[in-house]
Amino acid sequence: MDAVVSNIAGAIDVDVHPAVPRRADLLPFLDDVWRETMLARDIDVLDLTSYPPNAPLSARPDWRLAPGEARDPQRMARDVLDPFGLRHAILNCLSGGLVVYNEHIGTTLCRATNDWIAKSWLDADPRLRASIVVSLVNPETAAEEVERLAHDKRFVQVMTLAAGELPLGRKVFWPIYRAAERHGLPIAIHAGSGYRHATTQSGYPSTLAEDYAGQPQSFASQIVSLIAEGVFAKFPTLRFVLLESGVTWLPSLMWRMSKDWRGVRTEVPWVKQPPAWLMREHLRVACQPLDAPPDEVARIVEHLGSDEMLLFATDYPHWHFDGGDALPRGLPDGLRRKMLVENALATYPRLEATT
Repeated sequence: MDAVVSNIAGAIDVDVHPAVPRRADLLPFLDDVWRETMLARDIDVLDLTSYPPNAPLSARPDWRLAPGEARDPQRMARDVLDPFGLRHAILNCLSGGLVVYNEHIGTTLCRATNDWIAKSWLDADPRLRASIVVSLVNPETAAEEVERLAHDKRFVQVMTLAAGELPLGRKVFWPIYRAAERHGLPIAIHAGSGYRHATTQSGYPSTLAEDYAGQPQSFASQIVSLIAEGVFAKFPTLRFVLLESGVTWLPSLMWRMSKDWRGVRTEVPWVKQPPAWLMREHLRVACQPLDAPPDEVARIVEHLGSDEMLLFATDYPHWHFDGGDALPRGLPDGLRRKMLVENALATYPRLEATT
C-alpha cells in the first residue's frame, strides 16, 4: 500500500459512491406530507448502484457490503480515503430520484438526498465533497435546487445521467446550466439511464454485457447535442465532466464531428470553433475506466490533443482497476500530476475555495 500512497497521495478523486439513502434516512429531511406519502406508498430504497450478489466483479470483494451492513463515512475513510491518501473525494450519489418520472416525487427525493449527503457525509469528513443530484423532469425546479445549495461550497458540481428523455443540449435544460455556470459548478454526466428510451440506437439490449459496452453511445450523443444545440456558445465557462464513460471512443468522435461540421456548419452558425476544440475546452473525463491497454494509453492521450481533460477517479466501490493500483498504467510521466491534482482544481473552482 505504501507504493500506492507514494503514487497518488494528495490526489483528488472525482468519482466515489456513497451509500444510497433508504426511506429511514430520508424521512428526517421531508415535510409531513411527503413523510406520509413515502410511508403510505411504501416507497423505500431507490438504488441505482446495482451491486448484484451474482455479479461479484461489480465491486471489489473487500469493498462489498455484507447483508445488512451499511456504508458510511467511516467505512469510506477506511477503504479509500486513508489508504490512498486522498486530498478530496467527490461523492456522486446514484439516487433513484434521478430517474423518477413523477416530477414532484423526483424533485423531493433529490432534495432530501442532497440534505442527507450534507449532514450524514459532508459533515462527517472534511475531505468529502459532493454533487448536487437533480431531477431533469422539471428543469426549473432543478435549477431552484442548484440555487438552494449554492451557498454550501462543499457541493462542487451538478449531476445527471447519460441517458434520459431528451438530449441534454435542448434549451429546456438551459435554466440548470445558467444556474450552474453562475455558481462555478460543472455538470457531471454519469453512466446510467432512466430507461424512458432504449439505450442503443437499435432498441433494447438483452444482456448486461450489451448495456455496459454500449454506454459510450449515450455519452457521444449527449456531447453532439451539447455542441450542436449551442450550449457551449451560450455558456462559455461551463464544463461537463464525464463519469464512467471510458476514454478511447472520444478521439474518434472529435475527428468525425469536426470533419462533418465543416460541411454543415451553416446549419449551426453558433458553433464557431471546430467541435474537437470545443470538446477539449469544455469536457473533462474521469479515468476510470481508462479502457485501453497500458502500451496504448500514451497514444490515446496524444489523440485527445490535451493534457487537461483527464481526471483521477477510483470509482469506489466498483472494481475497474487492479486492487489498490488505482492509477492507470501507461500514463505519460508529465500527465500524472496534472491528472491527480491540477486538472481537478482547474475543473472545480470550489475545491480551491474550500481547501
